[in-house]
This record gives sequence, structure tokens and C-alpha cells, in this order.
Amino acid sequence: MLTEIKISTNIYDLQKEIQQLQSELDDLGDPTVRIPELIENSNLIRLNEYLIKSDQKKTNLISIYEQYSKSMGVLLSSVFEIQAQLKEILHEQSSLIESKPKPKPKPKPKPKPKK
Repeated sequence: MLTEIKISTNIYDLQKEIQQLQSELDDLGDPTVRIPELIENSNLIRLNEYLIKSDQKKTNLISIYEQYSKSMGVLLSSVFEIQAQLKEILHEQSSLIESKPKPKPKPKPKPKPKK
């Protein structure tokens, strides 16, 4: 039970982190527009800085998605395990129902004739 809570919390935390990283990546926007007044090297440096930030965010996002995927796999395997246990319980219960002898109905007393 504690593991299930930990997995659930972990998945929630990962979802929040994914949303945060996607928001940060969106905030970066597109690469900055080249400014003609600056020399070519300055424009390349600015583009390089943008690409470094963007690549770092994307790397973090991929890492979080990997953790999220693993957590979902653990959760899914737990669900399949629970499903198998429930099927087993259902089979046991149905076999118990079938193996119980049916009680014989009690004969109804005959009504006494009225005088």
C-alpha cells in the first residue's frame, strides 16, 4: 500500500515537473532575430546561448519523461497483478458457490380445513 502511494505521488510530481519544463521551454520562445547592426559573431553567440538553454530544457524533459514512463510501467504492472488476484478470487468464490449443496426446501404445512 505504501509503495502504491509512493508511485502515485511520484507520478503526480513528475507530471508537475513535466508541465514546468514545458512551460520554461515555451517561455524561451523562438531564437532571437538577427540584428543587422551586430557583427556575425555576436549573432552566432546569441543563437548559441539560446540553443544551449533550449537543449538543456529538452534534455531535462526527456529525463523526466523517462522517469514518468518507468513509474507508469510499475503502476501498470501493479494493476495487472491486482487484476490477476481478483480473477483468482472470483474463481474461488464461484467454485464455492457451485460446490455448496442446495438446501432442500421445507415442505409447506397443509392448511387445516375450516369447520
